[in-house]
Amino acid sequence: MTAPVFVVEHFDAGDGGRYVLDGPEGRHAVSVKRLRAGEDVVLTDGAGRWADCVVLDTEGKDRLVVKMDSYSEEPAESPRITVVQALPKGDRGELAVETMTETGVDAVVPWTASRCITQWKGERGLKALAKWRATAREAGKQSRRVRFPEVLDAASTKQVAALLADADFAAVLHEEGSEPLATAELPASGHVVLVVGPEGGVSPDELAAFAAAGAKPYRLGHSVLRTSTAGTAATALLLGRTGRWS
Repeated sequence: MTAPVFVVEHFDAGDGGRYVLDGPEGRHAVSVKRLRAGEDVVLTDGAGRWADCVVLDTEGKDRLVVKMDSYSEEPAESPRITVVQALPKGDRGELAVETMTETGVDAVVPWTASRCITQWKGERGLKALAKWRATAREAGKQSRRVRFPEVLDAASTKQVAALLADADFAAVLHEEGSEPLATAELPASGHVVLVVGPEGGVSPDELAAFAAAGAKPYRLGHSVLRTSTAGTAATALLLGRTGRWS
């Protein structure tokens, strides 16, 4: 079992490399994980910087004292994989973000597709976005990542088309008349962007807009996946094919 991961804002240790993890993360380490002296932990900023540490002691219920000698930086992986995720119903959005994070996606873009039942507007939209970002953070910790995926602001179809136009490989998951993603020619580096539509599918107008931006339709297989699982399946396929899982 690899060491548990906790998120920090800085890596400034004191004399002898003494570092105190406090706040919510410290409370979780001390009161929930019940870490004790001699155990290993990993501290990360979630943006690639991380440090292997050893627990020295605990103070109260929310302060974990560790020894930090130095920190390292994990380079960004290539090709970068971004999934544009149409807004699902209920908590399936958080499920999609959680499993894509565990799999290894680099960025998630919430998309307000025309056939989405769920709509992010006003305060409700801000709260939903915050939930997606919190889910990515917690799933990143759970899966022992030190570079968490970005969850960008919700995008319109026009904004998604602009993102696709700048990609080195752009794909729309669509079952009708599509070639398999498993045999698509992929770049060895750069940026891969996948679009996952809502349960009702990507509309003809959206397909046309994405095609004009250079995105082709691809299918995953013969079965039809729900919008909350399609992005995870596609990410796993690409991670294997590009060598990121080798």
